[in-house]
Amino acid sequence: MTQHFSAPSRRAVLLGGVAAATTAAVGAVSTPAYADTISTATLSRYARRAQASYTALQKYFYDPTNSLYLEEYPHAGGNAYSYVWPFSQAMVATQDMAGLPGVGARYAADVRDRFAAVEKYWNDQTDPPGYDSYLRPPLGQGGDKFYDDNEWIGLADLQRHLMTAGGHAPSLRRAAQIFDLVVFGWDDDPTHPCPGGVFWTQAPWSQDRNTVSNAPGAEVGLHLYLATKQPRYLEWSTRMYDWTRTYMLAPNGLYWDHVDLAGNIQKTQWSYNQGVMIGAGALLYRATGNRAYLDQAADTATKALAFYAENERYFTQPARFHAIFFANLLQLSTLRPDPAYRQAMQWYADQSYARFRDAGTGLYRFDGANPVTLLEQSGMVRIEAMLGWSPTDYRKLT
Repeated sequence: MTQHFSAPSRRAVLLGGVAAATTAAVGAVSTPAYADTISTATLSRYARRAQASYTALQKYFYDPTNSLYLEEYPHAGGNAYSYVWPFSQAMVATQDMAGLPGVGARYAADVRDRFAAVEKYWNDQTDPPGYDSYLRPPLGQGGDKFYDDNEWIGLADLQRHLMTAGGHAPSLRRAAQIFDLVVFGWDDDPTHPCPGGVFWTQAPWSQDRNTVSNAPGAEVGLHLYLATKQPRYLEWSTRMYDWTRTYMLAPNGLYWDHVDLAGNIQKTQWSYNQGVMIGAGALLYRATGNRAYLDQAADTATKALAFYAENERYFTQPARFHAIFFANLLQLSTLRPDPAYRQAMQWYADQSYARFRDAGTGLYRFDGANPVTLLEQSGMVRIEAMLGWSPTDYRKLT
């Protein structure tokens, strides 16, 4: 249930077989050429910030009784716990903490706790099954399924697989189940404007098809393809990617948000939409060896960095979206090294730390005296933790 910032609330061509030798060659990801220019002191500085931000996250949002999180702090009533979308971002933030050199092992038990707790949102009473937007009984009454909610969790499962020595088979199986749900969400009515695309939600009140319900789905499928070599993953992921480039790509080279069944396009250019298309393009290059995909990803990255830097546009959008954007930039850097990716990320992290961090609590107050949200605190934990990662490990990000 991706919640947008300063916006109304809630809102194809198939590839044939790919030679195994080509896939294997492209799948061997390189280390960014500039990795040795990032000092240990720099990595340590961000690691310390991430630890402080994570400590605040756990202190003010986490309820150890049920291993769940509050939606905001201070808690102002309403639901007892967060929706699954904020929970998923806290879960990925925990994984990013576990990737910190030297101290990551301290967070292994927390990672296990997050993956156990997210199952309290799992609904196996539907066909196909998937994660509801809110907790299932007895802690809640469930909620509509959102395809992007499920895709974020699928990507978290795939990151867990990549971060586990020898892989993590249960996470791969769950990601495969989620991908089946995403394919189920494909619009197969050829009479619709912009035919095709994965819907945003199963809720009857929205028939939008979004960049964020298609590109992360493609990322899930492409990671599964690289792990299993099953052609259907590549075929469906290419469909989702091509649909997004065909209908959501704006004249300025960035991606719009969504289209409804009347053909109306919502043209806000959120940073996470750019990020997931960057990541999907990089993964398509790894899967196929087709350099056009890598060029498309790099072109989006260059234009997005210029767009968000102009007049500090970064601060018109939320940290949770930038965390996804930056994670995908770091993934791209393993294939097309460019120090500008990390430099932009460090600038945003440093400016946010100086302007919005409450030194007394360790919480990030982007919205003045209003409650701090789980999504924003988790986004900053993610950004700071990834800046503390060794670049040799960026390939494990999803």
